[in-house]
Amino acid sequence: MTLRLLVTGAALATGALVAAPSAMAAPRGLTIEDLASMERVGSPVLSPDASRVVYTVRSTNLEKNRGTTQLWMIDLRAAKPVPQQLTSHETSSLDPEWSASGDAVYFLSSRSGSVQVWRLPAGGGEAARVTDLPLDVDSFHVSPKGDRLAVTMAVFRDCADLACTKKRNDERAAGKATGKLYDQLFVRHWDTWADGKRNVLYSVPLGSSPSSSAVSLSGALDGDITSKPFGDRGEYTFSPDGQRIVFSVRVAGKSEAWSTNFDLYDVPAAGGAAPRNLTADNPAWDTKPQFSPDGKTLAYLAMKRPGFEADRFHMILQDVATGKKRVLAESWDRSIADYRWRPDGKALLANADDIGNHRLFSLDVASGKASALTDKGYVAEFDAKRDTVVMTQNSLRDGAQLYRLAGTKATQLTQVNRERLADVKMGEYEQFSFAGANGDTVHGYVMKPWNAEPGKKYPVAFLVHGGPQGSFGNSWSYRWNPQVYAGAGYATVFIDFHGSTGYGQAFTDSISGDWGGKPLEDLKKGLAAAGQKYPWLDTSNACALGASYGGYMMNWIEGNWSDGFKCIVNHDGVFDQRGMGYSTEELWFTEWENGGTPYANPEGYEKFNPVHHVTKWKTPMLVIQGDLDFRIPTAQALATFTALQRQGIKSKLLVFPDENHWVLKPANSIQWHHTVFGWLDEHLKK
Repeated sequence: MTLRLLVTGAALATGALVAAPSAMAAPRGLTIEDLASMERVGSPVLSPDASRVVYTVRSTNLEKNRGTTQLWMIDLRAAKPVPQQLTSHETSSLDPEWSASGDAVYFLSSRSGSVQVWRLPAGGGEAARVTDLPLDVDSFHVSPKGDRLAVTMAVFRDCADLACTKKRNDERAAGKATGKLYDQLFVRHWDTWADGKRNVLYSVPLGSSPSSSAVSLSGALDGDITSKPFGDRGEYTFSPDGQRIVFSVRVAGKSEAWSTNFDLYDVPAAGGAAPRNLTADNPAWDTKPQFSPDGKTLAYLAMKRPGFEADRFHMILQDVATGKKRVLAESWDRSIADYRWRPDGKALLANADDIGNHRLFSLDVASGKASALTDKGYVAEFDAKRDTVVMTQNSLRDGAQLYRLAGTKATQLTQVNRERLADVKMGEYEQFSFAGANGDTVHGYVMKPWNAEPGKKYPVAFLVHGGPQGSFGNSWSYRWNPQVYAGAGYATVFIDFHGSTGYGQAFTDSISGDWGGKPLEDLKKGLAAAGQKYPWLDTSNACALGASYGGYMMNWIEGNWSDGFKCIVNHDGVFDQRGMGYSTEELWFTEWENGGTPYANPEGYEKFNPVHHVTKWKTPMLVIQGDLDFRIPTAQALATFTALQRQGIKSKLLVFPDENHWVLKPANSIQWHHTVFGWLDEHLKK
């Protein structure tokens, strides 16, 4: 997975809806062109003395159909802190990290033709290239002592040096034959076919001859550091004295495609010794290691159940000297997304889904007590130095802004997009709850169109989130954003059904093996409850939309709630559970969700399989597919469209040859939304 926007308890109790006070006189709603061109704030990092914060801002050029990211800085010592742009190159500047002395900022850039580490003086001046490696640097950390870098690069493991990988890359690019031969999974992952390379962790002394002095820290471990497809530099860390590095890796072998067993390994930062496994006792996921400021404790996140990617991430504290481990905040039933040590080592900051929000918490090391530091909204990224905390936060009202947090009081530091969206009025929204499946309390949100008038009813876009262990909560999205629907004149309803995150692990667990059971009941009851509570919702004039698991639910609704909607939008949705089990790449997912392999437990795949209910389909459906989606392959969308067309059901198919599970290119996102809104208008605004 946001601008801070608070919905107070009093406001909810009185049924009040929240909107920005300054937006009440604005003359228009949010468009997809607005959304696609918004600047995006991220990656805040504090200087060692906490006097300055560097962060990134991504800008999009719609004409060039691409975005670039630049570095910005704010001096927090100023009476009125003002953002200052640090880089302005035509290529992006990414992943900023301060030097130990605070005199410079390191970052990644391809401005030299390949992605390398660069160094920019904090006081101003030109950036200088730090590495000149023959391969792209994927991620890096600077040693706390400033004497070396840890970097990750994709290499052929049978090559003796980096030059060998570079040579083989060049030979492949020049070769005419295109066939690829495999003898084990993964053959492809997310949107990329396997090319025989692994992400490997290296140590590079600063100021040295980079290619010859790059030392592999992974040893003989056959695994990716960082992990594919979405691993980042949070998967490895230096000790405070700079002498050691701890990293997380899943050893591949033949079982990589159905294993979630990541372990932590300890290795000297300069290399010279084999990595030592610190978590061999846990066959599930261990990741995100961080040393306490005094170096005496290693914190990390761990799951307990092998093969389950949505298990709760617990906080583990390990005594470095003795190896003794303990679970921190065991009774706090939330899954941690990310964390940072407080500078005094007495507490940790952690963010987690919580009742339709993504909040920042403080975890006391001695007692394990969890205390909320933020209320409504989505805290995405954060950093802590000395007594200063900075964070990015967004909400259903606006994209991420940068804040400084003092206790529980947040002070906004950035105003990106303020002028760009000055004449936009956002839709008002509110969280609600109802009795769902088994009588359990289930939460959801509603949002009005931007121009809603008292006494009028509005057609409904009923959004169903993916995951399925995820949440459609109080956050800003650049792919599924209710405000764009509000801007197009639609009311929206979105439900955190059984299986959603942020309501306790048992609630999250409850969807496994029950994809079409309790979640469908929650969606039915949720839409009905929303329609009863909010008279401006015309629930009889609604369209259902969803992607991934949400797309699966669109196919399931077609055959099991066939009178619920006037139209359906299905993006990258599962049509045939058995076919999905044999063709998806991350097999641990389908095998956990369906209770085994499709040949060992076929009943698990067939129980809630949409393919068995095709004869009951009748609702018009728009099917959308990214052809580079290897998670839910294109055959699933083609089968869906075939089932619709063969039965004479009104339907359309939109395929993006250059998109994966997500539609990311600006022009494609705009086309996606205009196609979807055209479909909704055709069926709901007649």
